[in-house]
Amino acid sequence: MDWDDYRYFLAIEQAGSVLAAAKRLGVNHTTVLRRIASLEKRLGVRLFERLRTGYTPTAAGEELREVIGRVQQLLIDAEHQLAGKDLQLSGIVRIATTDTLSSSLLLPHLGAFRRLHPRIQLQVVSSHQMVNLTHREADVAIRATNHPPDNLLGRKIGVVRSAVYGAAQYLDQQGYDPTFSGHDWIGLDETLAHLPEYRWLEQQIAPERVVLRLSNLLHKLEAVKAGHGVAPLFCFLAEPEPQLIRLTEPEPLFDTAIWLLSHPNLRQVARVRAFMEFISQCAKAEPLLQGGLLKPIGSKKSAAQP
Repeated sequence: MDWDDYRYFLAIEQAGSVLAAAKRLGVNHTTVLRRIASLEKRLGVRLFERLRTGYTPTAAGEELREVIGRVQQLLIDAEHQLAGKDLQLSGIVRIATTDTLSSSLLLPHLGAFRRLHPRIQLQVVSSHQMVNLTHREADVAIRATNHPPDNLLGRKIGVVRSAVYGAAQYLDQQGYDPTFSGHDWIGLDETLAHLPEYRWLEQQIAPERVVLRLSNLLHKLEAVKAGHGVAPLFCFLAEPEPQLIRLTEPEPLFDTAIWLLSHPNLRQVARVRAFMEFISQCAKAEPLLQGGLLKPIGSKKSAAQP
């Protein structure tokens, strides 16, 4: 039995064509055709219908796909169980988070973690998409969400609050309009339409006043700092910026919990446990993630300053 043949089968089934499967596998398309022909000959069935629009699994192909899926899940479960026996403070910890949490919560503290655990290697993937911890796409996820998955082991480590901010130079030029109707606004594009801020802006602000839309929250912060307009910003990002002025109280609609998540089978993995405990303590030490004081509305001075 050549297990690699099944990898070629899955590549065609998922990609829908031989050429796309070959590109995904990094081989010539003739290699893909040869491996599928070999598998069909060995099994004695045809696995795909060769249509003008692409390759579609036959009934036998669909049955094989289901069997392979069950085998994959068994292997993933076995990997989780074996990984759970790892008691060494060494190896790789894969962390999935967003760019905002990575830049503000994670990266500033990684030096301290490395000094504590020099044999642990960290891999950080920044994305707004939820990774599948069950499939080991990451060991730990740090996410801003009010609805963490029930099947994961998690702890709430803070709350992200948001308020409307503007740059001092922008407000000096435009003046402050308490109704906000005369301000230029910076919003999110449709890739972030799932965020409460997107819906709030659509409901509260006339479309023609939204002069710039961005798909990156850090870029939105930079756009406000550059004086392109006002926008809701995460308080933990905006408050430390001396040129930004908060114009509203935090909007409760935007409040989002920060969750530290991992798969239950990894709870006994020493390197994962060490990282989760460390970053949890870092978050608890951040006043702006724990409901701490903000600078007064209309002030550039931090509330922590005398």
